[in-house]
Amino acid sequence: MSLKREVLKSGLWYTIASISIRAVAIITTPIYTGMLSTGDYGLANTFNTWIELINIVTCLCVVYSIGRAKIDFKDKFDEYLSALQGLSSSFAFIVLILAFIFRNQLSEFMEYEVPLVMVMFVYLCFSPSVEYTLQKTRYEYKYKANILISVITCIGTIVFSISLMLLFNDRRYVGKILGTLLPTFIMGLLFYIRILLKGKRFYVKEYWSYALKIGLPMIPHAFALVVLAQVDRLMIKNYCGESDTGLYTFGYSFATLLAIFTNAIGQAWLPWFNDQLNEGKREEIKKINKKIVVLGSFITLAFIAVAPEALMVLSPSSPAYWVAKYVVPPVALGSFAQYLYTNYVNVELFYKRTPIIAVSSCFAALLNYVLNSIAIPRFGYTAAAYTTLISYIALMILHYLAVTFIIKEKVYDNVYLFAILFAIILIGLSFIVLYGDDIKIRLLRYGYAVIIFSIFAFIYRRDIMDLRRRLPSLSRSKGR
Repeated sequence: MSLKREVLKSGLWYTIASISIRAVAIITTPIYTGMLSTGDYGLANTFNTWIELINIVTCLCVVYSIGRAKIDFKDKFDEYLSALQGLSSSFAFIVLILAFIFRNQLSEFMEYEVPLVMVMFVYLCFSPSVEYTLQKTRYEYKYKANILISVITCIGTIVFSISLMLLFNDRRYVGKILGTLLPTFIMGLLFYIRILLKGKRFYVKEYWSYALKIGLPMIPHAFALVVLAQVDRLMIKNYCGESDTGLYTFGYSFATLLAIFTNAIGQAWLPWFNDQLNEGKREEIKKINKKIVVLGSFITLAFIAVAPEALMVLSPSSPAYWVAKYVVPPVALGSFAQYLYTNYVNVELFYKRTPIIAVSSCFAALLNYVLNSIAIPRFGYTAAAYTTLISYIALMILHYLAVTFIIKEKVYDNVYLFAILFAIILIGLSFIVLYGDDIKIRLLRYGYAVIIFSIFAFIYRRDIMDLRRRLPSLSRSKGR
């Protein structure tokens, strides 16, 4: 099987698996909300937020080094992963000891029982091994193994969560928390042992130094992205109240479902991109990148076109939520800008220039905060959606400038990327005019969508025909 075909097949299956897993998560949400009080549901989800934040520090963000290490340590990749795991788990264990010493203070600060706090820090010692294994399978194009791990995690989470919520009947949030952690913890423990046995290295100075140089600057980047994603809701709650926060969150959650598709495409693209750039095949990268950008554009506009009806389906008995449709277009377009700027981030990671990534992300987070403080009090919660879009556009410009003038790499057709970004923004925002509730307006919107997609199909008909020719052979091919 050719490398291009392997990448296409991987992307197809990553997308299918991601959508399926997300669909299962959405379908099972009513089960959790039915078994948990609103307070318990909030406790369980806040616990996951704590894990996300603390994990940024305990894992040292060294996972970002794996893609480039696959090239630099090609013949010793298993050794590298083993030493990488040794680095992150050693630091996580030190944090675990500190957490044990200050367990009462942490419990009071985080507002969770001491046993749960300690469970969190033990979990963080081993859970990164799952991500290391996922990255390894991704860069080796072993998409079946990658998808299998994700499916097991998804199903295991559902089974354990429901079972343990029934077991901890008087404190069901504990069952939900433990049910979410157990599948990843068990697999993390198994993968920890497997990676160590296969690589047979725990400490290698060269590997540790290599990983830290790439990973440490990504810590502020990771925090900045969390701030960029979460600060909107906190500021809306402060300026507009809990009701508007709920509306914004509802619309935002649907719009960011777009990231399921774009992330799946990106996961398949990145290993191939690294290999091609390492071989100096920039024209090949540029050609394939255009096709990937077109695919992302089509999906983005589709999300925006169906948003009003999609929100009605997701909340059939609560019409008050439907007004959140006006949040969707700018947030979805922000996700599209993120999809585009990731192309430049991939170049920065390839050249191990992670401090640039961190500086750009921190600037975008600060810009988002400043714009929110100005716009939300004046224009209400929907303004936060537009400040998010502006922040992601700024982030794309910063990454473009860094790659072009600091790294001095010309991999993409930059004019094309920015032209399609602003074209999709204009088209996407134009749909808002047709977001009315009248049936005639709805039909007009779908008619408009058909015209737009028909124009897209005509302009990019060669790419569509090429994809159509490839799919039959892909379905008969044997993947690795």
